[in-house]
Amino acid sequence: MQGLYVHVPFCPTLCPYCDFHVVRRHGGVVAAFLERLAEEAKALYAQYPEPLKTLYFGGGTPSFLRSAELQALFAALPWDIREAEVTMEANPGTLNPERLQLLRGLGVNRLSLGVQSFQDEVLRTLGRAHGRKGALKAVEMSLEAGFRTSLDLILGLPGQDFAADLREARALGVGHISAYTLQIEPGTPFALANLQTDEEQEARAFEQAEEILGEAGFVRYEVSNFALPHQESRHNKLYWQLGFWGALGPGAAAHLPDLAGKALYAIRATNPPLPRWLAGEGPSVEEISPLEHVKEALMLGLRLAEGVEVGELERQTSLEVWEKLEPAVRELEGQKLLWARGKRIGVARAGVAILHGIILRLWEALEAK
Repeated sequence: MQGLYVHVPFCPTLCPYCDFHVVRRHGGVVAAFLERLAEEAKALYAQYPEPLKTLYFGGGTPSFLRSAELQALFAALPWDIREAEVTMEANPGTLNPERLQLLRGLGVNRLSLGVQSFQDEVLRTLGRAHGRKGALKAVEMSLEAGFRTSLDLILGLPGQDFAADLREARALGVGHISAYTLQIEPGTPFALANLQTDEEQEARAFEQAEEILGEAGFVRYEVSNFALPHQESRHNKLYWQLGFWGALGPGAAAHLPDLAGKALYAIRATNPPLPRWLAGEGPSVEEISPLEHVKEALMLGLRLAEGVEVGELERQTSLEVWEKLEPAVRELEGQKLLWARGKRIGVARAGVAILHGIILRLWEALEAK
């Protein structure tokens, strides 16, 4: 187990586009959460006690916890994190110099700030609790406190000057920018209001993101992520490269090696929602076969600019992957949708917009008799 994800589901506000597992704090629910988390961490540590390379606190809004709760959160985790990339998601309104000093002392060295936009009207549409001034202040404080800092932006929103948001973000001195389009998820207030997005505008936004951020030295190392040299998210690359990570908290999903000797490659263990998790219910478990591992590794790894080393997948699974994939790879390479260097394959620029179709074509090749 190389990394650990900790899901902290509490949020000060529930955004109308969000379909993550989030709740408002009430009664003694945070104390109960921390007690249950400590139990879960102790059990996982007994199986995987090695020092962590990455630790990621997601949510929800982990930075929304009170100071004593943050201290209890870290005290619940027995792993050695001294050499780890330790990331915490934070909303601008939850930060101040004292809070940042506390986080540094606890071991956090990277902040992922949910800015989304620097335009007040757009932020109001998104239901965000902060405005432009609050976003800029949070970035300034984070950098002054010495954190590696990443910004989340949503692009292609109605009424948004996304080029202005991109130019503002690149000028702030951060090393990482995650840029997403707005996903209208079923059941969210935005879906119920029948809010529509514009795919052509979203495509233009990403073209401008590559151009505007590229001028400042940012590299699009993953479909939705841009970084200066050596500023990539190590934890998220663990996901895209389909390594092994543990997960704690309600709704959190782990990807762990098969320790039971069932000829599987891995297991995916997904925790239940907060009420059932607090009651002690364990995770649902999905068995990942060697072939399913290869398919998932292609789906995730082809999002990265560096692509996927098929030879490594063969080593991991003992399957003859390249023999099945090569005809489809050569076909897609001829269409300038894929590139291939030896057994390493990646998506060409023309293929990014149709990545889903490329992955389906490769899966089809894998499953051919």
